[in-house]
Amino acid sequence: MITNMKHIKKELIDQGIKPTYQRLCILEYLHDNLVHPTVDIIYNKLVNRIPTMSRTTIYNTLKLFSKMGIVNEITISGIETRYDINCEFHHHFLCKKCGKIYDVDLTNPCFQMEQKKIDGHKIYEAQSYFKGICKKCLEKSKNKK
Repeated sequence: MITNMKHIKKELIDQGIKPTYQRLCILEYLHDNLVHPTVDIIYNKLVNRIPTMSRTTIYNTLKLFSKMGIVNEITISGIETRYDINCEFHHHFLCKKCGKIYDVDLTNPCFQMEQKKIDGHKIYEAQSYFKGICKKCLEKSKNKK
């Protein structure tokens, strides 16, 4: 954990961000929990560890991280923003039953991923997603029958 915190502290310093304890804990949570969390999810996981933590602090920290390219903001459902520590180009799948978001790896010949270009245009951000029922929820439905 200490080695991980040293790495996370360096990551923030390298981005020119002051590594406060709260920022370190938020970034550590994102690295350790690849679940595309909301502000509320992060708050509920960290409030016992940091009782003075507020949702506003988490929101502001995530906005800063997004601005600096440390996280991506994902809005698939239209009602909430999720945060993704994986800033590489990839797609998402939202399960309409359980609400989980999964990373989807698709190979698309139109994308020149290493160059971050499509049809000669430079890409700074790409978001694409699918909606449906995840395999876990489908399996649960089969078992109920």
